[in-house]
Formats: sequence, C-alpha cells, structure tokens
Amino acid sequence: MHSLIDIQKRLLPDLLSIMQKRYHILRTIHFMEPVGRRSLAQTLGLTERVLRAEVEFLKDQNLIDVKASGMTATFDGKMILEEMEGMMREISGIDEMEAMLKKRMNLQDVVIVPGDSDSTPWVKEELGRACSESMKERLIGKNIIAVTGGTTMAAVAETLTPDFASSELLFVPARGGIGEDVNNQANTICAKMAENTRARHRVLYVPDQVSKEVYKSFLTEPAIKDVLNLISSANMVLHGIGDAITMAERRKTPPETMDEIIESNAVGEAFGYYFNQEGEVVHKVMTIGLQLKDLEKIEHVIAVAGGKSKAKAIQAYLKGAPHASVLITDEGAAKELLKG
Repeated sequence: MHSLIDIQKRLLPDLLSIMQKRYHILRTIHFMEPVGRRSLAQTLGLTERVLRAEVEFLKDQNLIDVKASGMTATFDGKMILEEMEGMMREISGIDEMEAMLKKRMNLQDVVIVPGDSDSTPWVKEELGRACSESMKERLIGKNIIAVTGGTTMAAVAETLTPDFASSELLFVPARGGIGEDVNNQANTICAKMAENTRARHRVLYVPDQVSKEVYKSFLTEPAIKDVLNLISSANMVLHGIGDAITMAERRKTPPETMDEIIESNAVGEAFGYYFNQEGEVVHKVMTIGLQLKDLEKIEHVIAVAGGKSKAKAIQAYLKGAPHASVLITDEGAAKELLKG
C-alpha cells in the first residue's frame, strides 16, 4: 500500500517541492529570529528577489511577523513547524536514512536532524536538542553522566533544560581538558549542563595530555581519584567526534607527532584516540579519565557529530564503537556516510 506522500511525489511533485521550500524558509526564520532579509537570503542561498515573494506569502498567512528588528515566526508559524516535522522527515527521507545508518553501522539508534551544520550554524543547536531528547528517553533514577569537551558538546549544554524531573543527575568530565579553550573544556560544559538541568557536577583539573610520570602522580591525588571513581561509575557518556588534523592542531601537537598523525592517515578523533579510515587506532594521547575500552561497560553512549566535513571522522570512529552507541548527526553527514 503506497502512502499518501508516495502518491503525492508521483502525481504532485511540484506541490511537495514548494511545501519543502516554504517549510525550510519558515524553519530558518524561527531559528535565526529576529532575522533580516539579506542575512536570511545568504543563509538559504536564495536571491533577495526570490525570497521576497516567499516572505510575503508567509506574512499573508500569518506565519511570520515582519518588523524593523527583523522577521520572527508567529505562534501559528511555530505550530505549523511542530505539526509538519514528522511529515517533512518522511518527505526528505530522513526516517529511511536513520534506519539504513543504524543497520549499516550496527548501532543501537541513529537520530538525524535536517540540514548541514557546516553551512548552517544553527543546525548544531538542533543536534543539541536531539541529544537532550535522547538523554530524557534513557535516564531514570540516579545517573552519572560523563561528558567530553568540544564545540558540539558546548552546543548540547546550551539546549538542556530543567525538565529531567524524574532523574537525579551528576555531570562529570570524561577526561582532563585544561589547556583547551575554556568554553570548550569538559569542566565548563559539565558546569553549564548542571546549571541548566538544576543538577550537580564535579570538576577534573588536569591537563588534556600528560607524560607517564605526571599521569602516575595525578592518580595518587585523593580529589582526582574521587572524580575518576565517579567517571568509572558513569551509566551514560556524551561525546563528540573530531576531525583528526583539526583536533591535533587544537591540542598544539608537536610537529613530529603531527607528522606521524598525518602519515598514518588519521581521519577521526575521540577521547584522545586518533583513527584511520579502517577504524584502527593510529595514535593515542595519554589522558587522565575515560579510555576507549571503558565504553563497552557503559550502558548508554551517545555520540554527537554533524556536518558533511566530519563524515569520514564519524565513520572511522563508528567502526570500533560499542553496539550500544547512539549516533546523533545531521543530514549533511548522514548523506556522506551512506555514500561510503
């Protein structure tokens, strides 16, 4: 039995195309509001002349307000977006892509948000919201959540809200991170997550990478041992996946080590481990905290990464990821992953 959408695709393809375009414009206005026409046109890749006609239509339908400060979605506009979300996912094939990726990557679940965070910055906020929803589905009772650093995790922190009412949460850094941009450090992100959910957090004041001697000395510190025990008891891990070279540069990796990473064809990074396209670990940074092997015994592992440019990094990491992993990504990355 063909669905109504399948029939419409065959008989009225133009209608669906127009609906998708207007939905995309309305959704972009909502996420960028208040937004001017020029800025919106640049974001959408449309000429101002083409956009003007669509904006007038949305205004006439009372879906947006147009003021001197910019365009905003009305209450009716927001309701339309909410009601159409499921339909638009089916029309754009997102539901089908999720099922295909889940099977291909042997994952517990895959969630894809519309758009590409490489070209549309607010898509990263959508990744954060999807992560928040995924957390709520899995957290019951007392929980220890280990969190890595990075820009994506920082975006996740901004989207968390106090409505984790049935859960008791404690956020802990998954590993050391002093030396990175303070806004992207796991300590800062854990503090923000705790603040936004009205929960608790602990800090781990150790560098992102250390020598063997320093590593051993840190492990004898009572305060550090206490946090490490909490990390090892975590029932959920939230982490990003980085491009290998970008992460190596961010860590101010010495030139000789950088050469090794490049020569080994590393494409992805997570938890201080660098992976080649086959998913093999080709370099490891000595870090204090969660190690790759620890993921196997953690109940919920949620990886959040998006953007077409990160597809190779995501694929490399997932080749060795635990089956219990959940991937939250965007259309840009998902389409590239399904090409491979």
